[in-house]
Amino acid sequence: MPSSSLDRAMFGMFSTHALHLADKHGVFTQLMAGGPATPASVAAARRIDEETLERLLVLLASVSVVERGTDGTYRVADELRPFFDTESPRYIGGFVRHLVTNTTGRLEQLDDYLTRGKAVVDADLPAPFDTIYHDEEATREFLEAMWNLSFGVSEELAALAGLDGVRQLVDVGGASGAFAVAALSRYPELNVTVFDLPAVGPFLENTRREQGLQDRLGFAPGDFFRDPLPAAECLSFGYILSDWDDKTCVELLRKAYDACASGGRVLLMERLFDEDGGPLATAAMNLSMHVETQGRHRTAAEYQGLLREAGFGECTAHRSTWDKHLIVGRKA
Repeated sequence: MPSSSLDRAMFGMFSTHALHLADKHGVFTQLMAGGPATPASVAAARRIDEETLERLLVLLASVSVVERGTDGTYRVADELRPFFDTESPRYIGGFVRHLVTNTTGRLEQLDDYLTRGKAVVDADLPAPFDTIYHDEEATREFLEAMWNLSFGVSEELAALAGLDGVRQLVDVGGASGAFAVAALSRYPELNVTVFDLPAVGPFLENTRREQGLQDRLGFAPGDFFRDPLPAAECLSFGYILSDWDDKTCVELLRKAYDACASGGRVLLMERLFDEDGGPLATAAMNLSMHVETQGRHRTAAEYQGLLREAGFGECTAHRSTWDKHLIVGRKA
């Protein structure tokens, strides 16, 4: 008989799709709003097929996402409710949708990578962000996934960054402003400029309007490979360096060094590998980086090495209680 670890490896794709469908069709919302319920009552309320729903719920119960009562009702496990609440900063629905609708299909490239190598295969493919931002809907979906991944933890990362006294921060590749909003909320004297590709501008403008930050949150359109970075006391990179190889990362960090004020800092916010190769989420996303970008995830020591090579000193790592952490480098 297969072990439980082998079962999880073999059948993980089913639970990911079940998560996505239950979120998409409001199953979690229904269970959280109305309490324990039978598949029949949830199916009737959401106008979906009862038999298919019951099979999804049986699977989700087997991986402890929902709990099944002796009376045949289901409920969302208490500790997981924030992740399925669309109003919670921990909501993960957009990210799960990205895994199902984008990442899963691209994993087929791994077969070609194994036989021909990534460089050869990718030579025939568009650049990563030409694909990610190929139209408005694709851009919207990607930015929503990044917000889901980043906003909740950004509140803790902003606190770890200790930005008291900093007046200007540039968030490089800051997307629709997840870290910017968290930092602005914590530090009332701070102003943030998001530097990102022009296609991101309308989405950042939506964030400015929705958050009431028109006077403190700005947008600078540009390409960090072609354009200089705006000058600031502090520059941040959230889930950016994991998109690129070491050489490219050092080039970007040298641009940040040039743009950073004397005595200023650069903030790197990334998933981190432990020395033993875990955790699972980082290992899985490291494989995703291989097919969706040109980068990889690293240890804290590896990021500190990149910072030092670019000229930064006093490099320190700060662990959050989430799966995204902070590495800081200072410009002497």
